[in-house]
Amino acid sequence: MPKRVLLLVNPRSAEAAAVANDLVSHIGSVATVLGVEDALETPPGPLCASADVLVVLGGDGTLLSQARRFIDHEVPLLGVNLGRLGYIAEFTLDSFRHQAASLLGDGPMPLRDLVMIHAEVFGPGSQVPRLTGTALNEAVVANGLPRHMMELSISIDGRVGPSVSGDGLIVSTPIGSTAYNLSAGGPILAPDTDAFAITPLAPHSLSFRPVVVSGASVIELSMLRATSDAGGQTCALVLDGQVSEPLGNADRIVLSRHASRTKFVRNRSADYWGTLIERLHWAAPPKRRPG
Repeated sequence: MPKRVLLLVNPRSAEAAAVANDLVSHIGSVATVLGVEDALETPPGPLCASADVLVVLGGDGTLLSQARRFIDHEVPLLGVNLGRLGYIAEFTLDSFRHQAASLLGDGPMPLRDLVMIHAEVFGPGSQVPRLTGTALNEAVVANGLPRHMMELSISIDGRVGPSVSGDGLIVSTPIGSTAYNLSAGGPILAPDTDAFAITPLAPHSLSFRPVVVSGASVIELSMLRATSDAGGQTCALVLDGQVSEPLGNADRIVLSRHASRTKFVRNRSADYWGTLIERLHWAAPPKRRPG
């Protein structure tokens, strides 16, 4: 039977609201439209429990927030990009319209399961986390003060690793490896890789290189020296660039693979490596003068 579809709209985008009104009739010709909801509404509304697929209208940022919001609902997300890059949101408006009948009709949807990070922050000596969160792209321990170095130690699966001084550290999922991790010089991971990338931010060392660890690993970061100013702590754990928690000396951050994976509807006409070439200009040769 046709899918039951709920549209989630970024309320800060006038374009998203206009597109939603247009898509209601288009989707309604091939599937059942349950309604249109605010993507920032918390907690999710009651219609979400009845949906077979959530069509998210916005950019990658909107899709990141919805992945965290619906991690325990097991409803596939279909991202229609109305932002700038649209790397996670695989569908353009035209490609979605073109494929809507095949995606939302009687047949199965092509799905991709993506790993998410489960993050916990513990205060000094505490065994009870003061923050529990998730991230689809990355968890970042970041220093908010320029010209000041923070220091933290790394433990992987209970085995003590190195300490790093600098501006912080990124722990990235495969799908997030082309985001902040890439900008910081980290490796690109194929989206179905069962791994995490650990990438330092401006390390005060010539020999601290990014590493890739198993997706089953538990990564523990301990704050040895957090930066602060008159206003308080300036170090923070930042999840997907959207959720942050201040960090102080002796705080611990424990990062692991979330028990649930988020499901995304794949664009049949898209290719991951082709997207790297087209949108991120992977391996683009230097431009030569004509003639």
